[in-house]
Amino acid sequence: MEGGADTVKALVYNGPRDVAVSEVAEPRIERPADAVVQIIRTNICGSDLHMYEGRTDIEPGRVLGHENMGRVVEVGQAVEQVKVGDMVCLPFNIACGHCQNCERGHTNYCMVANPDPRVAGAAYGFAGMGPWNGGQAEYLLVPWADFNCLRLPDDAVEKQNDYVMVADIFPTGYHATEMAGVGPGDSVVIYGAGPVGLMAAYSSILKSASKVMVVDHSHPDRLGLAEKIGAIPIDDSTSSPVDQVLEQTGGVGADCGCECVGYQAHDPQGREHPNETLNELVRSVRFTGSIGTVGVYVPADPRGPDELARQGEVAFDFGLFWTKGQRMGTGQCPVKAYNRHLRDLIHLGKAKPSFIVSHELPLTDAPAGYQHFDARDNGWTKVVLAPAA
Repeated sequence: MEGGADTVKALVYNGPRDVAVSEVAEPRIERPADAVVQIIRTNICGSDLHMYEGRTDIEPGRVLGHENMGRVVEVGQAVEQVKVGDMVCLPFNIACGHCQNCERGHTNYCMVANPDPRVAGAAYGFAGMGPWNGGQAEYLLVPWADFNCLRLPDDAVEKQNDYVMVADIFPTGYHATEMAGVGPGDSVVIYGAGPVGLMAAYSSILKSASKVMVVDHSHPDRLGLAEKIGAIPIDDSTSSPVDQVLEQTGGVGADCGCECVGYQAHDPQGREHPNETLNELVRSVRFTGSIGTVGVYVPADPRGPDELARQGEVAFDFGLFWTKGQRMGTGQCPVKAYNRHLRDLIHLGKAKPSFIVSHELPLTDAPAGYQHFDARDNGWTKVVLAPAA
């Protein structure tokens, strides 16, 4: 690695709402298929906040960050395609490429990358997703580099704030629309105007949906971005979002729905209701419509608002869901299913997901970035970190 330093700077989790930039051991090639990447851009993700807030368990000392892109500085002896100097974007899913699930395209549920035999799926710097450190750091170790590195074109530096979105939130938002079956002419309702919800709205527009509605409450900055890209903002703090969607769709409901909030959904008064967006989607989507759920839900939430939530369960209106003949897709996004297509849209000027970026910060300012993003402070819609700055 450049300079041969023994340590590098990285954002380390110390405990709930306690992260700090510290010196950690430099990443080194451990297996022949590994690579080391100098991180140029890395994002703070809404999923990072589950760990930051102490809602999901991750051990102190781990480096956070699963939305990463950068320059390859070292490769193992078995790496054939990726070269030193390549600019690459890294799917947040870590996958081996050769297990049963990977061969079927389910790289989000790799059976090898996570050593816990009870869990399929791994990620950088994420609770329960294997031992891998994250990329909110100067350098990152990338296993199975030929499989996990998406090489970027010559405009990688110029469009770095766009390409880094291909690591997670752009394909995750797109995946929500795929599971919901969004196609040309469809009407779509998206619950959640955070970065993933905005990417689901943007993806729907790219797919030529006829009407895209985005539901959130009391976040004029986020709803304003939704309106800016051509979606209809729906503020659920003013009146029932279901009634507003039905009014927009002639009383029928949307053709498709996307859940982009997850288990920490809350009402306009701030009270948590893990089932709120799921049940509102059932009521907002038409008979025989489809729903894609990419908001995070967990098998146990010890700090949940009630006993049902603490057991990882939600009171879902399955009776109405069944009666309406709806379908629902769930789960993490298999980034590799979409990242090449989305990269090419960016390269050819057809997509610019960086419209959501509100702040670019050096790595040293990452703790403050977490504080503002966690507080949902006005104007803090997406934070990009620049460790190499």
